[in-house]
Amino acid sequence: MANSLDRLSARAALVEIARDFHARGWMHGTAGNLSAREDAEHFWVTASGQPKGRLDESDFLLVRAADGAVIESARAGNKPSAETAIHRAIYALAPEARACLHGHSVDACLVSARARPKARALRLPQIEMVKGLDIWEQKPKADLPLFENTLDVARIAEEIGRRFRKAPPAVSALLVRAHGATVWGRGLQEAYNRFEVLEFILGYMARTR
Repeated sequence: MANSLDRLSARAALVEIARDFHARGWMHGTAGNLSAREDAEHFWVTASGQPKGRLDESDFLLVRAADGAVIESARAGNKPSAETAIHRAIYALAPEARACLHGHSVDACLVSARARPKARALRLPQIEMVKGLDIWEQKPKADLPLFENTLDVARIAEEIGRRFRKAPPAVSALLVRAHGATVWGRGLQEAYNRFEVLEFILGYMARTR
């Protein structure tokens, strides 16, 4: 991987991230999706149904953040990831965000499945790695937002919008029950670092029931 993902073009960086996440078991098969802003009004997002360990730059589409319309596609028949609506919601709620990464890991599924029914958040453990999510208190009481899973991704995106407009999250991350984590950052490298940190934390939580 490059010294800094922010030195690469958006699509080149997303290709590297996808291959890295696939190798680490965070994006099995065609699961998961990644995006990065091209400018204030558009972002690149993974095409639907593509194996994440074998992506190239032609497997990303440029979409308009306002309505999800496809502006550019390198391959005929490519469609944006079904979860583009979630990326759009994040970019609307966090204008400073330049990248949004979503994976499917075993630890994310285990931790969220153990949460009580209708729980809206999970308390993060008071361990050193929480600092990687910009939590700098001695014994923080920080929560990871938790959302219920549904096949209607637009409903998940709408719920994210409703909740975060009322109360912005303490961390730039969220978890969908029995599904996976979504993390965003002010750059590609920051988003990557935060996703890696969150997966460490989820692994710790999964092993310390």
